[in-house]
Amino acid sequence: MRNEFLIVSVLSIIVIVLLSYFVTPLFWWSFLFVGPILLLGFYDFFQNKHAITRNFPILGRSRFAAEWLRPKIQQYFIERDTDGAPFSRINRSIVYQRAKKELDTEPFGTQLNVYEDGYEWISHSIAAKDAHDLNEDPRLVVGNSYCKHKYDASIFNVSAMSFGSLSKNAVMALNGGAAIGNFAHNTGEGGISPHHDKFNGDLIYQIGTGYFGCRTADGNFSDELFVQRTSADNVKMIEIKLSQGAKPGHGGILPAKKATPEIAKIRNIEPYKDVLSPPFHKAFNTPLGLIKFIKKCQDLSGKPVGFKLCVGQKSEFIAICKAMIETGFRPDFISVDGGEGGTGAAPLEFSNSVGMPFKEGLSFVYNALVGFNLKKEIKLFAAGKVVSGFHIFRAISLGADACYSARAMMMAVGCIQALECNKNTCPTGVATQDPELVKGLNVADKKVRVANYHKETVKSFVELMAAAGIEDPDEINRTHVNKRVMMNRAQRYDQIYPYIPEGCLLQHESIPRHWKQDMATADAHSFQPKFDSVFIAED
Repeated sequence: MRNEFLIVSVLSIIVIVLLSYFVTPLFWWSFLFVGPILLLGFYDFFQNKHAITRNFPILGRSRFAAEWLRPKIQQYFIERDTDGAPFSRINRSIVYQRAKKELDTEPFGTQLNVYEDGYEWISHSIAAKDAHDLNEDPRLVVGNSYCKHKYDASIFNVSAMSFGSLSKNAVMALNGGAAIGNFAHNTGEGGISPHHDKFNGDLIYQIGTGYFGCRTADGNFSDELFVQRTSADNVKMIEIKLSQGAKPGHGGILPAKKATPEIAKIRNIEPYKDVLSPPFHKAFNTPLGLIKFIKKCQDLSGKPVGFKLCVGQKSEFIAICKAMIETGFRPDFISVDGGEGGTGAAPLEFSNSVGMPFKEGLSFVYNALVGFNLKKEIKLFAAGKVVSGFHIFRAISLGADACYSARAMMMAVGCIQALECNKNTCPTGVATQDPELVKGLNVADKKVRVANYHKETVKSFVELMAAAGIEDPDEINRTHVNKRVMMNRAQRYDQIYPYIPEGCLLQHESIPRHWKQDMATADAHSFQPKFDSVFIAED
């Protein structure tokens, strides 16, 4: 093939040169089309970076074009409505329809296989309620008895996505939607930018390991900057991020292309360099240290303060609960992220194989708080592919008080799941800092769509409550949701994720058998489990 290409190329050049001798314009027109191809072919023939283009000049490049086209062809021409990852066409469509206030009903019955393992459904009631008689905007108060500025939160809010990961227009659209719909917008660990303040929507200020927005020059936590940043009226809660579902235990990633001078100024970092937040906090290194740091932030701000995590080793969260018992201090809320989460750049192994999935993580955290008799004082927020009213209902059945959504909110802004969040080439201007792409996102239109999507999704959740004969989210429990575990067998959630008795973890004698090992290894003075206690626990 290589020799044939050389022969054809040489002969083509000879023919063009001969033709030019007789008909000069023909040479230039021929070279205009053939010349670049020949030059590219010669480059491919002699380069040594790509074997396929070296062995098959020009033709080998069709592979790269096919790779670029593959996800587009897959999404629009091949996959069924129930296929598609990480979100199926059905779930994407319901976001777009509700955001645009279009028809969101489906004809001719479900497309799902109701006898397939994993199919889930809600147990409705013969004594159903009239949804019009229920509160159309269920909310919850976040803040312990000593909190000066409690927050009246929606049950459905924008999950943590930083400016930098998202474009300025996307951030403004999300915040504008939050302002219209009266729900909260989590800033992500990238700090609060002017774009977060544009429409004065309620903010949950997230602090990660980089302490962006309250960071000293050497990367440590600054009390003074924290007070300055959290004193703003639109900052309603503070969330300390321990880990996230996309890359638990890894730390945040902002690619160099997205670290513009504007973002660098907000974060107090160097522009156009990869920003790798450390995987651990410098302000504390033990469960007791975490709880005392939370108490410090509560005292400095007077606002609800909590922490976010994707559950890893169970003993570590139990150790945090033990630290709460030992100090008497409590976070106002805890956010549980599922290992299936993620909106930006993350290493493949972390996305696929690290972190406890949403359902297991949420049910475990709820049970642990109940077991230590702490749940009454702490609100639970949950995140993990929450798209529909059913997803909110399911999360609350597992123990959540409210939900976050990240990728669904991105879709309401215009995301088409192009899967280019980590390349700075997002075609809809949502997850990019390229000004030519960003300008295509119309903030005035998209903020209304975000508000529409929120309102219609909460409405669908209320309708599901009514169908189940429930008047208030507090009445939802694990008996209301069912899951098929094999073709001819289904179980309720309370059978799959059993409850434990309230206060049972406070006394050794009442600890459930399957909790004893994690309880024995958990130490409020260290995140490292005490494995020398495992065998004692098993006895």
